[in-house]
Amino acid sequence: MVNVIVALPKLEEAKTIKNILVRSGFHVASVCTTGAQAISLADGLHDGLVICGYKLEDMLYHELKVFLPPGFELLLLASQRILADVYGDDVLCLAMPLKLNDFVNTVGMMTDDIARRRKKKEGMPQKRSAQEEALVKEAKEVLMDRNNVTEEEAHRYLQKSSMESGTSLVETAQMVLVMYQQ
Repeated sequence: MVNVIVALPKLEEAKTIKNILVRSGFHVASVCTTGAQAISLADGLHDGLVICGYKLEDMLYHELKVFLPPGFELLLLASQRILADVYGDDVLCLAMPLKLNDFVNTVGMMTDDIARRRKKKEGMPQKRSAQEEALVKEAKEVLMDRNNVTEEEAHRYLQKSSMESGTSLVETAQMVLVMYQQ
């Protein structure tokens, strides 16, 4: 589920937008009236969507965009006149007054994109430090020496043991080293 933060200068409008989103099945983490509040809320989350107006109590939308943590998208709600001046900010915009269907579809598209990126990122293998790589290499060398196997076979053994025990490859390598040092 993608977190949505609604940041509008008028709290009543922010609550109305929240209600529309909740009724449409979105998870609204919070509503706020300042950019500082939105940034603070976003810092506690991994990724998400911030829906904001052109001007909040303490900053403009482009300042908010700069300070949002990576993984956050911004949807700007503003009048057509203001949107004519918005370009090249990597911000998606919707003209006010909102058309409910366009708004819900746009938020849906943006949250789907964020969820897709999150899933892709989670599926990527994590980078190991040089120390962790050395540990895995040492464990493979121990397995190769003690069991007379190739490096590929030792690596497969570590991978299989890691998956079966539900531990990381590095933790499995540490266990192998402890086990063979006794």
